[in-house]
Amino acid sequence: MKVFITGGAGFIGSHFAEHFQVSGEQITILDNFSTGTNKNLDAFGFKGNAIDGDIRNSELVESLVKESDLVLHMAAALGVANIMHSPIESISTNIAGSEVVLMAASKFNKRIVIASTSEIYGKNPKQPLSEEDDRVIGTPQNIRWSYSDAKAIEEAIARSLFLEKQLPVTTVRFFNTVGPRQTGKYGMVVPRFVQSALSNEPLIVHGDGTQSRVFCHVNDAINGVLGLLSHQESIGEVFNIGGEGEISINELAAKVISSTNSSSKIAHIAYSDAYPVGFEDMQRRVPDTTKIRKLTGWKPTFDIGSIITSVAESL
Repeated sequence: MKVFITGGAGFIGSHFAEHFQVSGEQITILDNFSTGTNKNLDAFGFKGNAIDGDIRNSELVESLVKESDLVLHMAAALGVANIMHSPIESISTNIAGSEVVLMAASKFNKRIVIASTSEIYGKNPKQPLSEEDDRVIGTPQNIRWSYSDAKAIEEAIARSLFLEKQLPVTTVRFFNTVGPRQTGKYGMVVPRFVQSALSNEPLIVHGDGTQSRVFCHVNDAINGVLGLLSHQESIGEVFNIGGEGEISINELAAKVISSTNSSSKIAHIAYSDAYPVGFEDMQRRVPDTTKIRKLTGWKPTFDIGSIITSVAESL
């Protein structure tokens, strides 16, 4: 099988590339290497074709999609810090780039999975969040929500192409996926905390730390997507993929310190000191994964302790 992965040098994309390489498939990746790295590919000795390019290049994308059997659209401008500092470029990549990939898949009728995000739900206070729950988004002046809006448009394009052109597309909404190869550079809290703990430096918590999340190991996320690919009923549908065990950021920091036997302390800073103007947070974000469990039998296998250990061992 010929597998084409956009964002294949990134965190999640490189794990997909590794999986399909191990299973003997022919892999081509397209990445602009803004957040993806050759180091991610070197981690498993990538033997496929890696192209440095932009998903907004329709001629290039069409040529690669045409020659593929499966398209995994993992490319995106992501990470709260990245979105806040480069909002216009991020919006363009996430809307125009995704439109190019989806239209190419539709033109050649290719099976495609698109990576969406729990950011879709915004700050909906209803928890846990199921696929049919409403989006509750802040003012456009809070730039943070531009990522949610862009991914919502991406999902709408995918849904429209399924309804109008029968595009065989499945949308997955990843909830706080973490694991080896993820960097804390763009605001991802687990690798940032683990790196600080291993260096015995303060773990910096934004806000009061009572905000809570549920983390999912990348291996579990990959297995969730693979399960969906084996079920035709997943076509035209959207699925949450997330872990179990809600934890506050304060509790996460303490757990990281304990798990790594670190002498680090926990320090708090105001959001205004951590992000540019236009940031807004949500208090909780908990996934309801009933839908994917019912269809595929999937469930996460990593708890927060094993996730921390996995990240620490990879650094």
